Amino acid sequence: MNLRPLNDRLIVKPLEKEEVTKSGIILPDTVSKERPEQGEVISVGPGKLKDDGSRIPMSVKVGDKVMFKNYAPDEVKIDDIEYLVISEDGVLAVIE
Repeated sequence: MNLRPLNDRLIVKPLEKEEVTKSGIILPDTVSKERPEQGEVISVGPGKLKDDGSRIPMSVKVGDKVMFKNYAPDEVKIDDIEYLVISEDGVLAVIE
């Protein structure tokens, strides 16, 4: 199934987040149940619609790794894979 976001929304696949303590112990993402704050963009909408009918182009593209607000995305699960739907306003930065 393909997801096609509308307007200024993005479909993002969350990146797994492992944390390492000072002593070198790796803490898997299951330790903290908070939603990840980074992900890879897998689909991009056409852009926000202006009053005159034209669109504002998106500033991110498919394949970008982005940082987003912790509670900005809506979760969607398809075929046991979790995706996040985020408005472009919820994206804080592109990770380069």
